[in-house]
Amino acid sequence: MDPTPNLASDATPPAGRAHPPDWLVLTLVCSAQFMVVLDISIVNVALPSIQRSLGFTEASLQWVVTAYSLTFGGLLLLGGRLADLFGRRRIFLIGLALFTAASLLGGFAQNQTTLIAARALQGVGAAILSPATLTILTVTFTEHRSRAKALGVWSAVAAGGGAAGALFGGVLVQYLSWRWILFVNVPIGIVLFVLSRRSLVESRADGPRSRLDVAGSLTVTAGLMVLVYAIVHTDVVAWGSPSNLVALAIAAVLLGSFVLIETRLATHPLVPPGIFHSPGVVGANLAMFCFGASMFAMWFFLTLYLQEVLRYTPLVTGFTFLPQTAAIAVGATISGRLSPRLGPRNVLVAGALLAAAGLFWLSFIEPGDTYWNSAFGGGILCTFGMGLAFTPIALSAMASVRREEAGLASGLVNTSRQIGASLGLAVLSTVAADRVQRSLAGAAHTPAAVAGALTSGYAHGFQIAAAIALAGGLFALIIPSDRHRTSTGSEPAGGMAVAVE
Repeated sequence: MDPTPNLASDATPPAGRAHPPDWLVLTLVCSAQFMVVLDISIVNVALPSIQRSLGFTEASLQWVVTAYSLTFGGLLLLGGRLADLFGRRRIFLIGLALFTAASLLGGFAQNQTTLIAARALQGVGAAILSPATLTILTVTFTEHRSRAKALGVWSAVAAGGGAAGALFGGVLVQYLSWRWILFVNVPIGIVLFVLSRRSLVESRADGPRSRLDVAGSLTVTAGLMVLVYAIVHTDVVAWGSPSNLVALAIAAVLLGSFVLIETRLATHPLVPPGIFHSPGVVGANLAMFCFGASMFAMWFFLTLYLQEVLRYTPLVTGFTFLPQTAAIAVGATISGRLSPRLGPRNVLVAGALLAAAGLFWLSFIEPGDTYWNSAFGGGILCTFGMGLAFTPIALSAMASVRREEAGLASGLVNTSRQIGASLGLAVLSTVAADRVQRSLAGAAHTPAAVAGALTSGYAHGFQIAAAIALAGGLFALIIPSDRHRTSTGSEPAGGMAVAVE
């Protein structure tokens, strides 16, 4: 995820201070990464409780997820460069402190604005912290085999965070409060901060220091936030209303400024335009954008359907997500073996078709169904397809870039996933909320009528998500059809580790 990896660095401990054991470094950075990934998935189970507690509407509820993913994705590439320029240990500690403080703020939130602001700050902390964890591993484990094992543990912990989040979230919400999905980060963060401050050794990248493209990071993040606001705001005003047109115009100016900065003004652009000369990079990022949009929307709607319509408890809902997380892991394992033989593009297209089929299956949900005859089959098929697609996306993005661009290609794909999730969820939640409102217009708001309207809205969201996943498969056709090498020859740090939600 580090967009500018430089493995040559000064990682020598100060005089009189012993180098920490490798197992301790691995434990600290993996625990931090686990917390970041955990916070993506743990929130899903708590969404209905948060909605009731703070009065979110069907459309505005998505901000609880989007505020985090937007700042995380928008600042991820910048976060990777900060670690190399100002010191991996220092940036790791800053990111950890910010993430922990934002979690505490969110836990005490008494209104929607405070919670959304806290979630956005959590995303900033995650964007600073997550790349630093990976970079610290690369400079600690210098021998090829030990580094590969360490990165394998890091990836496994990231994947485990998705499964644990659903289960822990269910336990915390049911037996304590939704606020504990945020409070739980505080003691973990404090312990990690104290141990990391005492144990980790500072290191920086060697070579000339490039300037930070702060303007690029801020304009793209702000532009996407305003765009999401304009989309969600249509639940109370028309698309052509003056306030919405102004918001869309501001978003267009900010995003246009980002393009201008990257192409003409920045001496060291966050996203060098030349990276998009590769069809593999373009196709992989467009596909990941679509998968991010459809996958996050699936978990969002499925959580609400299980708790608001089928009336499952948060704990039971958390357990229902475990088979889906396992399906992603199985799909990713299989695709890692198939991609070198069949070609990444073919495996990616197959994964997209399966994911689209699973989402379309979910669109047939009914108010009187059970988990087993409504959500289980489609959810497993969808997540297996997503898992099948992740590895070939990484291979395709990195197969045709130079060694020194491997980290940038990796970070860019992770950014596309987060931004796709943000924009996709904003659009789909707004469309679903509109369907719910129209279904209830002029009708008595009886429990049966509300359940039917909610189900109709979620089903419509699944239909559009299926079309988006299918579009991801079509974008994959941009990738050259030859069977790419499974590695660019770059060090493992250049590889992409996809955190499974």
